[in-house]
Amino acid sequence: MSIQLLIINIAYFVVAVLFILGLKAMSSPVSARKGILWAGVGMVLATLITFATPDMHNYVLMIVAIVLGGGVAWYMGKVVKMTDMPQMVAVYNGMGGGAAAAIAALEFARGDVTGVMPTLLAVLGSLIGSVAFSGSCIAFAKLQGIMKKAWRLPAQNAVNAILALVALGLGAVIVVSGKPDPNLLIAFYVISLILGVVLTSPIGGADMPVVISLLNAFTGLAVGLEGYVLGNPALIIAGIVVGASGTLLTQLMAKAMNRPISNIIFTPITGEAQAGSGPQGTMKEVSGMDAAAMMRYAQKVIIVPGYGMAVAGAQHKVWEMAKLLEEAGVEVKFAIHPVAGRMPGHMNVLLAEAGVPYDQIFDLEEINAEFPLADVALVIGANDVVNPVARTDKSSPIYGMPILDCDKAQNVIVIKRGKGAGYSGIENALFFQENCSMLYGSAQQAVADVITHIKGMAG
Repeated sequence: MSIQLLIINIAYFVVAVLFILGLKAMSSPVSARKGILWAGVGMVLATLITFATPDMHNYVLMIVAIVLGGGVAWYMGKVVKMTDMPQMVAVYNGMGGGAAAAIAALEFARGDVTGVMPTLLAVLGSLIGSVAFSGSCIAFAKLQGIMKKAWRLPAQNAVNAILALVALGLGAVIVVSGKPDPNLLIAFYVISLILGVVLTSPIGGADMPVVISLLNAFTGLAVGLEGYVLGNPALIIAGIVVGASGTLLTQLMAKAMNRPISNIIFTPITGEAQAGSGPQGTMKEVSGMDAAAMMRYAQKVIIVPGYGMAVAGAQHKVWEMAKLLEEAGVEVKFAIHPVAGRMPGHMNVLLAEAGVPYDQIFDLEEINAEFPLADVALVIGANDVVNPVARTDKSSPIYGMPILDCDKAQNVIVIKRGKGAGYSGIENALFFQENCSMLYGSAQQAVADVITHIKGMAG
């Protein structure tokens, strides 16, 4: 082995270590920033070492691509709102899958893919990467509000199966033929992209965090497969790490919803099952002054943030309110459901941005036993994750999903913009309970009103 190849392999080994250490550090909010830096250094090193690869000559194009891609990413990272972070994750994830598929397409076009195993892996990587790309585009459209509702075809699952079989069949022909016809390649990629669109379009907002995680795992797998075809250790390592972590996260989130992944993909929650048969009764309204008094003179308040808080950008106001309550002697804790928001860890990121200490943020398993001891549970824009029908109504699409037991608190205050159902379309029985009151308005406005009244009660 030449000195050049030895240095490259050592560099790739260091990259692998940095990726793994970075991913490990990201498992805790305390060390997440350090983990991101380590993984970033690993990615920079992997990119730079590419310039030393033998027979590499497209240096000008590589530099242009790095400058353009890095510049756009830096700018977007600076200006993106925290509420738009799920959309940004979906876009970047889709780019990874699309890049893997595009690399394979270029290798096929050049005739550089030879042998049954490399061709098979290139085909699988192309299929998975294309599905991840088009599926992520649909996820972005849903999260951005461009695609406002789930779109489901008649005999949806049959269409999914047919498209998958056609894509696999075309892929098998490519593997057998060795040197595929261009028209065959075009048909294969078109069907694969359509499959991603059709698979993702029926999935509603309640399942979107799991879908983003699953598509992330798809992208990692596609990148890893193409890395093997190209003989690039960095791609193999990065793909395996992303694919494995994405798969584990998807399984954990599906478990948190008590729904198998197959159910999420093929039987998504749309809310149609409850149309006309939801909970009956009247929602009681509460004023900002009464809500402030209930919390100001409570002993314990548990705050449950949801996407409504993110949309309003109210996390800083919520933390300001929490500090005022603590100064008045109230114990305040934050409860986070694993699938709250639009992507994994969404609420944790928002609270961390506002400066909420990590030791005041608790997950479902840690906090649920404390709700019966709480004087007030304040729900800010959350819906399915606090819906008690998940425990009681076997006909509900969310039956069996572990929820935050807000309904067991002495009093529940829900900040909500209106009386409509949540993002999933399922009406929430909590809102009609005797111990629940509704504080209508955007989270920013409602919390600001409560803060004003709490300050007025000082002394």
